[in-house]
Order: sequence, then C-alpha cells, then structure tokens
Amino acid sequence: MNRYALWKYLIIAVSLTLGLLYTLPNFYGESPAVQISPLRASASTDTALLQRVEDALKQANIATDGILLEGNSVKARFIDTDTQIKAKDLLESTLGNDYITALNLLPNSPQWLTNLGALPMYLGLDLRGGVHFMLAVDMNGALEKSFDRYSTDIRSTLREHKISYAGLEKQSNKLIIKFRDIQSLTKAETELKSNYPDLGLSQEQIDNRYHLIAVIKPEAQKRMQDSAVLQNITTLRNRINELGVAEPIIQKAGVDRVIVQLPGVQDTAKAKDILGRTATLEIRMVDDEHDLDAAIRGKIPFGTELHQERGGSPLLVKKQILLTGEHITDAQSGFDKDNQPAVHINLDNSGSRVFKQLTRDNVGKRMAILLIEKNQTEVITAPVIREEIGGGRVQISGRMTSMEARDVALLLRAGALAAPMDIIEERTVGPSLGAENIARGFNSTLYGFLAVAIFIIIYYTAFGGISVVALAMNLLLLVGLLSILQATLTLPGMAALALTVGMAIDANVLINERIRDELRSGASPQLAIHTGFERAFGTIVDSNITTLIAGIALFAFGSGPVKGFAVVLCLGILTSVFTSTFVVRGIVNLVYGSRRRLDRVPIGQLWIPTKDPSSNKTITPDHDDTDKGTSILTKNTKEPLRKESQTSPVSNPQEVITKVKYKIDNNSQSKSSEKSVSKAKNKRKSSDIKQSQ
Repeated sequence: MNRYALWKYLIIAVSLTLGLLYTLPNFYGESPAVQISPLRASASTDTALLQRVEDALKQANIATDGILLEGNSVKARFIDTDTQIKAKDLLESTLGNDYITALNLLPNSPQWLTNLGALPMYLGLDLRGGVHFMLAVDMNGALEKSFDRYSTDIRSTLREHKISYAGLEKQSNKLIIKFRDIQSLTKAETELKSNYPDLGLSQEQIDNRYHLIAVIKPEAQKRMQDSAVLQNITTLRNRINELGVAEPIIQKAGVDRVIVQLPGVQDTAKAKDILGRTATLEIRMVDDEHDLDAAIRGKIPFGTELHQERGGSPLLVKKQILLTGEHITDAQSGFDKDNQPAVHINLDNSGSRVFKQLTRDNVGKRMAILLIEKNQTEVITAPVIREEIGGGRVQISGRMTSMEARDVALLLRAGALAAPMDIIEERTVGPSLGAENIARGFNSTLYGFLAVAIFIIIYYTAFGGISVVALAMNLLLLVGLLSILQATLTLPGMAALALTVGMAIDANVLINERIRDELRSGASPQLAIHTGFERAFGTIVDSNITTLIAGIALFAFGSGPVKGFAVVLCLGILTSVFTSTFVVRGIVNLVYGSRRRLDRVPIGQLWIPTKDPSSNKTITPDHDDTDKGTSILTKNTKEPLRKESQTSPVSNPQEVITKVKYKIDNNSQSKSSEKSVSKAKNKRKSSDIKQSQ
C-alpha cells in the first residue's frame, strides 16, 4: 500500500542533488575585484594586458588574491575593499583612457562548481550596496528634436521637388511653412502628406500670405515618447554593460521615469559619468584630393580633419556632416554576399532619401563613417561607393571581424540618447549597510525555521521530524532554483524566504491532521497513512494555487522590490508543494511502508472519543490511547473490545469491510440463536404446566 516505485526515489535524489550543487556557491561568498576591459569590444585583451596589470600592482606593493584573463577582460581579485579601491585608482592612472576600470565582485566558488554552471545568486542594491538613480526623460526635448529633424527634412524635400517657399518658422509645438501663392502650397501639401504621414497639415491665410501648419499627430507623439524612453533604456544598458557592473538594474518606472541601480558601485561621480556616456554617428566624405603625408606633418587643409581609421592608419575626412545617426532605425550584424562580416543598417524616410542622393552624386569616392564617443572620434570604416543605394537599407563591410561587426551594430543601434535625461533622485547604499541587511535577513529565516521545527516536532513527534526534514529540503531547492535562474535577491526577497517557511509547513500540518482523523475513525495505521496523504493532496493543491495566482499578479503588476518578493514567493510555493506531497510521502513510505505489522503511528497525542454504556454519551479520555490501544465500550458487551487494528493490522480496505460485515453477521446470528433458545424454554414451561394440570 505505502510503497514508492524506484523511479520516484530517483526523482527525489536527482532534485536534491541539483539543489545542493547550485546552492553551494552561495555559501562560499564573493571577494572584491577590479575588472579591466577595453573601451571598445573590438579591442583585444591578451596576456600582454595581463602582464601590464600584474607589473603595475607589484610596483605599487598591492597584494592580489589572483589575476586571471576571462573573456575580453582582465580581473584582479583582492582580500578587502580598501585594497580594491587603491588598485582601481592605480590601474586607471596607469592604463589610461583606452581601458575601462570598474569595481566588481567575483565568486569564491571552486572551479569544478563554476564549470558545472553553478553560480551564486545576484544580490540587489539593498544587500550588496551601490548607487540608485531615478532619471526623468525630457519629453519636450524629444519633441523638440523631432521638430528640428522635420524642419531639416521638409526643406530638403521642397528643394528636391523644386517647390518655392517664403520661409519656415518653428514655434513651440508646430512648424509654419510660408508660401506666396496657393499653387505652391497645394503642391507642397501633397508631397509632405505622402512623405511624412506622422504630420498633421492644415492651411491658413494671413495678409495675402499662405501658411501651411505642420503639427505632430497625437498618436505619433505618444509613439515617439514611448520610443524615446525605450531607446534611452537600451542605450543606458549597453553603456553600463560594457563596464562589467555586476547585474545592473535598468527599468522603466511610469511614463517618463527610468530607474538605474548599479550594485557594487560606490563612486557617485563615476556612476554619473557612466550614465552620461553617449555615442553619435556621422557620415562624411573622405578627402582624397589633398596630400595625406602633409596633413600628418601638420599641414591640414582647410575644411578637413585628420582622424584615425580603425586599425591605426590616418585618414583625411571632410568636416561637412552629410548624415547623422538620428536617421538610423535599426542596425544588425551579419554577413555580405562574400560571407564576410558586415553591418546592415535601416534608415528612416528622410535618411534614405539623403543617402540615396549622397551615393548617386559620389559614385567611385570613399565615404567615412565616424563614431564619436567621449569626445573621441574614430573612423569605423571608409568604404568606396560602388553604386547608388536606395531603399533605406545600407550595408557596411570591409576589414571587420564578427566581434567588430556586433560592436558597430550595437553602437549604431543605441549609441545616442533619444531624449535628454535629468537625475531627479540619487541614493547611495554602503556595503556595510548591505552586509547588515544580509545578516538580519538570514537570522530572521534561521530563527523562524528553528521555532517552527521545535513546535512541529513537539506536536507531531516522529512525523513532525519528517516534516522538518522536508522543510529544510524545501529551502535547499528554493535557493538552488534562484541560483539556477540567476535571480536577483533583494531584501523583500529574503522576507519571502522567511514567509515560505511558514507556508511550507502548513501543507505538512494538513497531512498530519488527515492521518489523525483516519486513526480516530478506526482505520489501521497503514490505511490511515495512505488515506491521509490521498485526501490532503487536493486541499494542498487548491490552497497553494490561490496563493500562486496572487503571486503572479504581484509579479505582473508590481515593480522593483515587489517583483523580487513575488518571484521568491511563487518559486517557494512550487517547491513547498513538491516537498510536502512527494518528498514527505517518499520518506514516510521508506520508513514505515515496508513494515508488515505497524501497531501505532508516531504522530503525537491522539484523542479518540468513546461512549458511556449506560448513558450512551461520548466520553473523551485525557490520556494517550495510541500507546496502549484504544478501548471502545458498547451496549452489548461489558468488556472493552480492542480495536481490530491493534491485533490484526489490515493491509487492504476491502479487508476492513469484510471484517466489519463478518462481525455484524456474527452478532445477528448470536441474537437469533438466543431468541430460539428462549422460545424453546417457554414452550417447555407451557408443556410442564399443562401436564401438571
């Protein structure tokens, strides 16, 4: 009856093993480190950079706990945070502006755990310490930039179609295009409607002057504002990810708010510099007419600039900017027709029109694509224009690796902020406060666990101990899941851990009370265990599903700390259902299921109601009947009858039914025999009386 198949025990063993493996890295902790990475992802990081870092630290007598080359960065581990900060300042001054030096934390887990992919959970800002910013996106600024772009594009369109106009004036929320006659206005309106669907156009006449009023449609404004916020978030994330900050949090808050959290960063000025990093793209023509060698010697011709091409070779570039990155709608890395790395760029309507004219007028000439970042200008590539390029899709290739192509696409796609941003809230959490929060959260979970364990063992004895073992396994699986998912643990998340302890034990209480109810009704111990688990399963699932629905709602509609709480809560519900219904029953079946004769269930003090034979009233004994066998007094017998389960345990419910039916048949037979005997006695008495008469 109470037996588990081998595959069920294998599932339990595999689950607990994985939970233990992925929980272990959280006990090793993390050590402070300094991460050195190139300013651009295309730059290589090799053993030479590793040797430079090691030599600089040795000369300054700064002790390290290990230096390693990992990916495209060099990481130096230190014993304490003071040494970490000294090393960071030293390396920043030694390596210069070509490398990014950032504070980081490295796990102290053994290498074999790291090879298995077992990493510790990320800690939130309130546990690790760091910098918190709330930024407001200037929506008016975004609209202003849109009007500036539209004014330039409208002038180009009117010149291209040879439509004469008297002037273009920009006001707060509209553009006024002036014409001298109605024919020019009508022709301009037709062309602008076809080229700029997001603009609402209306005519106006003032003093023999014809005006065309252009405004951005409300739905287009809403779309522009949402796009500006999302593009700014993407830009910030890409900028910050290059610094190697461990698990930065960048998320939208409201309509025009962005929250940025940088765990581990204590330098507020440095963090502001990170947020202020932007990149812009410019397309210019290469000056092949003048002498490059003379320009290198200092004789730079008028109207040109000397820049470095990617790879180190100098290049003369004209100052006139033909196209900017504002017209780029998308940029993805890929391959050209020769299977060489390339960057595919999509331009908007105005950008595609300008680029088409640019390539048509400069076939056979070189075009330079420049990237400006932190006031440093670099020529990404300078391809030769082979033919006119239209349609708004541009391909950039030549002397580029796959990593360089991805880097260029990233910078082109989200290199500049779509709208200005202002810091409206700034907060710094120190590492000591974070360590205090970790200690308090850990103690609350530990003391809550111990209190629950003591109570449940006292109340349910051996079955309470099994429940405590399952509760410990539940916490193990929960922490393991959080580590596998690489979730960010915050202070509300630790509160959810403590709450999970109380919620998980509730399922075990339901199971134990169901078993007690079955024992009170007279079932055998094995049958009581089996029936208790079966009947409690539905109740446990129903109650936890309702809580899970509430947790999902918190995750869907909450933000920040609320989401962290909801994630731990939902995962804790799933692990508690698994351990209480699957793991606990497996332990019980392993300990008690193999016993052919189970006289009692060690599930605490059990009160079974009995009846007074004289008054037929229920009497509740104040002693434990589970150890001695429960006495049941009936009307038909003066001696108490021992429970059938105490003398002959039943392994089958059908056997119980059969035995009860047998008792009833025996009682009815005995009653009928007594009646026949009394009838025979009465007959004899009547016959004796007749004979005497």
